[in-house]
Amino acid sequence: MNFDEITERSLPYANSSKVCQDFVSLIQHWLSKLQIWATFCYNLRSFFPRVSCRLRILSKEFFQKPIKVSLLLLHLMQWHYQLSFWHLWIHMIYKAKGIRLDSGDLAYFSIEARKFFCAIEEEFGVSNFGRLNITASNDINEATLDALNKQGHEVDAFGIGTHLVTCYTQPALGGVYKLVQINGQPRIKLSEDLTKVTIPCKKQCYRLYGKDGYALVDLMIGENEPPPKAGERILCRHPFTESKRAYVIPRRVEQLYKCFWAGKSGVQQESLPSLEYLRQHCQQQLAAMRPDHMRGLNPTPYKVSVSGKLYEFIHFLWLNEAPVGELH
Repeated sequence: MNFDEITERSLPYANSSKVCQDFVSLIQHWLSKLQIWATFCYNLRSFFPRVSCRLRILSKEFFQKPIKVSLLLLHLMQWHYQLSFWHLWIHMIYKAKGIRLDSGDLAYFSIEARKFFCAIEEEFGVSNFGRLNITASNDINEATLDALNKQGHEVDAFGIGTHLVTCYTQPALGGVYKLVQINGQPRIKLSEDLTKVTIPCKKQCYRLYGKDGYALVDLMIGENEPPPKAGERILCRHPFTESKRAYVIPRRVEQLYKCFWAGKSGVQQESLPSLEYLRQHCQQQLAAMRPDHMRGLNPTPYKVSVSGKLYEFIHFLWLNEAPVGELH
């Protein structure tokens, strides 16, 4: 979250010849120098306070060798173009390899990234920095490749996974772990793609059943909110669309989350169930779904909602974390 959390500040050089006693101060020193040059790209200085506490995850060599500190500007691209979905591809011992684009307008972002790399090479004299690799992914298929080639791009390599190992009638289920809270502070991932914006803070999830026995909606609430009860009128809201909301009076309420690994939290863990139990549980859950949710052709989307309190908190945090754009 901030530099004060880094208790061990010494770091050996890549060749183990000596030790940098305070790599945090070294970063801050070079950031102050780079701030002057940062005005070259639309006043990046305003983003430095937000970036500085994240630099500790970068390559070791960045901390020791001044000529490579210019590569830190790669990380600033996340805020300069407001692309929270950019990730640095860093070789953690020797040098930077490039970046990966995993969302958005791949052609445009690759071209802008190449311009930025070339500007850094010219300004700081870092040989071949302008030719850093740009790799792109994001459910890429033949149509995507054809479109990129026609409009022009600067992508060096494509990561093709989903459409390579799955067939059309058996699509992949994408599941990615995202941090929602650290040290008691809720965190949110922002993206231009709403489906990739995360719902912050620790939560509980409940399945609400209607009078016919079928599942109506899943409801997420904050960890400290009172759980929904059968027979009570509950406001369920779409996490991101203000107009999508409904009151539900459930006949039955089922808690969905169980803790099977608590780490060092002291929370009591559930014992792992048998494979036979999991099989039966899966069959019961499928049987509780309405037939129109389960049909193969044009199934009705199943609703997942949040409580009114969690909805307000999501949008409060969203507005506070999202950078304000600047047009030129």
